[in-house]
Amino acid sequence: MSPTATWLAVVAASALVFGLKLLGHLVPEHWLAKPRVAQTAALVTVALLSALVAVQAATIGRELVADARLPALGVAAVALMLRAPFILVVVLAAATAAGLRALGMS
Repeated sequence: MSPTATWLAVVAASALVFGLKLLGHLVPEHWLAKPRVAQTAALVTVALLSALVAVQAATIGRELVADARLPALGVAAVALMLRAPFILVVVLAAATAAGLRALGMS
């Protein structure tokens, strides 16, 4: 793909996202006040974040992998369930991954 085509794709995608965001502001407020809409929006957010975490933690390219990221994710999940501060969650997960990699787990 040429640099020009890449930039055209970036600009087109940006314009599309901006348009969708603008449309979101034009939706009547009483539609958004419905409990079902609010619950669906919350669930979609959780589902998208979960999918992103799963892809980043368990894949390299198109391959599934089980490396030091998965136990680190588990440690982070436990720390979150114990209501640890977010910075501690990040430090514990990073230390777990670093420790496992130092022990030879890729």
